Amino acid sequence: MKVGIIANPNKAGAKDTLEALCMALKNKGVTTLLEAQTAQLAGNQNGVDPATFADTCDLVAVLGGDGTMLNAASQIGPASIPVAGINIGTLGFLTTCTDAEVDIFADAITSGKFTLIKRMQLKASVISENGTESHFRALNEITLARGQTGRLVSLDAWVDGELLNHYRADGLIVATTTGSTAYSLSAGGPLIAPKADVFVITPICPHSLSNRSLVVSDNSKVELAPAPDAECPMLFTVDGREVININLHDRIVVQQAGHALPLLRLEDRSFYTTLRQKLGWGRS
Repeated sequence: MKVGIIANPNKAGAKDTLEALCMALKNKGVTTLLEAQTAQLAGNQNGVDPATFADTCDLVAVLGGDGTMLNAASQIGPASIPVAGINIGTLGFLTTCTDAEVDIFADAITSGKFTLIKRMQLKASVISENGTESHFRALNEITLARGQTGRLVSLDAWVDGELLNHYRADGLIVATTTGSTAYSLSAGGPLIAPKADVFVITPICPHSLSNRSLVVSDNSKVELAPAPDAECPMLFTVDGREVININLHDRIVVQQAGHALPLLRLEDRSFYTTLRQKLGWGRS
């Protein structure tokens, strides 16, 4: 078995966790390949491009928090290679285990004590007024929000070609079930179990108490655009990373991507276990 490793070098304890993971995997007879920055963290200059992991590895282990997981998913690309997260961050909704459990992790992947949960992704096309298109992929969410000013923005949303609403808000989020535990949750959106075939549209600080999140089928096509009276540019972001300006007459088309990301889960863990641990549920 070969495991590709991507670590966040800026996380406290990343080097120690990396060394412990490599040793635990070596003891199980597993070969490791390190992404370039991760290799430098380990004092090794022979790092590889994570885009090659799909062709060379059986699994990718990501050391960090949810942000590192999102960045790694982007680097790996649209491949269907399983991804596991080892949490050295804070919340870690996407991660498989903690940094203190690398031996448990190594035993699980070599003995088959895990399951793979396919996480739906979004594809977003930004279509400019002149017809040029830019394409993006998101594991958590895409966001259209106000730019540098503190003013509310005006934007319109359609679902399957039918007008949904004209929003006055700080912005609008279209999130996957995975993203329902992230920015959408902070904006008042619902938690959604990963196996649900849906995504959620959540307004950010809307200027109306009647504006609420809407859960739609993941077969839906959602379109967003600045309203005719909108102040532009607005900012379009993907999983909190790519940021581009959206001008009047630009459009964003959001749909389910044609592939899912397989996230590894240990046998004794579940989405509901994570909710209890991270949100403090079930405590008397």
